[in-house]
Parts: sequence; structure tokens; C-alpha cells
Amino acid sequence: MRVVFAGTPEVALPALRAIADSAHDLVGVVTRPDAPAGRGRRLVASPVAQAAEELGVPVLKPDHPRDPEFQAELRGLAPDACPVVAYGALLPQSALDIPEHGWINLHFSCLPAWRGAAPVQHAIWAGDEITGATTFRIVKELDAGPTYGVMTERIQPSDTSGDLLGRLADGGADLLVRTLDGIADGSLVAVEQPSDGVSFAPKILTEDAQVQWSEPAVAVDRRIRACSPFPGAWTTLEGERFKMGRVELVPEVALPAGELTVGKNEVLVGTGTHAVRLGEVKAFGKKQMGAADWARGARVESGTRFGN
Repeated sequence: MRVVFAGTPEVALPALRAIADSAHDLVGVVTRPDAPAGRGRRLVASPVAQAAEELGVPVLKPDHPRDPEFQAELRGLAPDACPVVAYGALLPQSALDIPEHGWINLHFSCLPAWRGAAPVQHAIWAGDEITGATTFRIVKELDAGPTYGVMTERIQPSDTSGDLLGRLADGGADLLVRTLDGIADGSLVAVEQPSDGVSFAPKILTEDAQVQWSEPAVAVDRRIRACSPFPGAWTTLEGERFKMGRVELVPEVALPAGELTVGKNEVLVGTGTHAVRLGEVKAFGKKQMGAADWARGARVESGTRFGN
């Protein structure tokens, strides 16, 4: 089939490269416009745009996919299907109708669970043991289109959202290519999603990532892992904000919520149940470092409290 790939961030690259290496004819790529980045706020092309240029594939960067000029360009490429991974813009019906087989999205959950922008983060935060990726045809309703295929992945106890998303991106790339293969040869038919089991995964904001030390230790651990690396879990100490790395549960130690115990080689913090051992922390404007090194350098004493 002739395909036009749509995606923007780095997580879309495994799928883009898998499609480029497949039997399908990659005739174009759609991505978000160049965006300011770095201290100089210089305009930088998206990771997908940069990879497409290396592949020698035409790149379309519409301000919005409803733009008539973009839709005319897309029609000119005559795609049979448009595979999508994390494109980042809502598609109007006029764009959805252009390819005969529609826009085929790779979504990082087992639909209908965790529809929305942050399925991997919410799966970790909720304590799910299994997640996965699903291919489906995009319709107007959010992530509600008929599905083609699914893969599953076990969530490991130490997984951050970055760890898990990396594995899903790699496994999902193969799933997306196999979905396109099945559509092309007619062996794969989309199936409507069940009406039960629907859950939603809205974008996680910076304020959502603030650690609540009064929560149980397991909830503290899940929040930190779910928000790593983005937007980054954080807490405060004497009004200064700190980013938090992974923690370890220490069920044999009880401390008041938010209170630190500083040892020679470790820093423990109390929660609503039992203590956790800090991994790495990053003070504003400083390098990320081990908690014990940070505590020594900052002369943090036992009894100090995180949070307000």
C-alpha cells in the first residue's frame, strides 16, 4: 500500500523506521511544525521530521490538519492508509476521509482501557500489572474506533513511564506493520470496541506530579515512576523545588509523612504508611545526584521535612 505516516516525537521513530523497511510504499510524512527549543529558543524540526528527511521522504508540517492546502497535498500523495503514532493534533473528518483505509493509530494501551493522551503514565499510576498497544482506525470520538490488533506487555515493578513506553514503541512498531499487511491483503477486519472497560488517561500536568508524602508508600512510588521522565515528579524543601527519581519501599521503617532520616549512604523519607529510600534527586539549577550525596552537600539533617 501507499502510506503516509503521521507522528511527531521520538517515541514514533521505531514505527516510522519499521514502515520504511516494510513492503509498503512510504510516500510522505506528516508532523507538527518546527518548535522553539533550547536556551536560544531556536526553531527545531520534530524527531519524526528529522528522520523523514534522512530517509528522503517528503515532509508535510501543517499548522493544523484542517488546512485546505495540507489536505490538497495529502490527496496528491494518494495514500491508501495513514499510520499514526503520537502525531499530536486532532484530525477533522475531511482529513480522515482522504485515504481509502483511513488513519490507523498505534495507541499505547489495551483499548478500551486508558483512552487519551497519557495511557502509559496512567497504567503505572493505577498499579496495572499488564498493559500493551492497540492498532485502531481513527474516528471522531477519542480513541474509540474499531480495533485491528493488540499486543500485551507486563509492567515491571521498577518501570518508569519512559522505560515502559520504550518497550511498547518497539513492540508496537511491529504490530503496526502487521496491521498494514493485514489491511492490504484483506486478512484483517476491524472490530468495534466493547462498551465496558472504558477508562480515560488525560494529560498529566506539572502540578499533578507533586509528590504527596501523606499517601501510602506504594502510591508515592507509582506517582514518581508514572511521572518519570515527564513531567517529572517533584517535591519542595524550604520552598525550593526538587525533582525526584525512583524510590525503594522500606516497609520495616516508619517515619512521619515527609520527614527525612539522613544516613551515611541513604536518605529515607516517611509516607502515609512506611518509609521509602530516595534514589536520585535534582535541585533547581543543579545536576542530578544520589540522595546521600545531595544530603551531604546541602547539609540536610534528619528531621527535616519535604513538602509544605
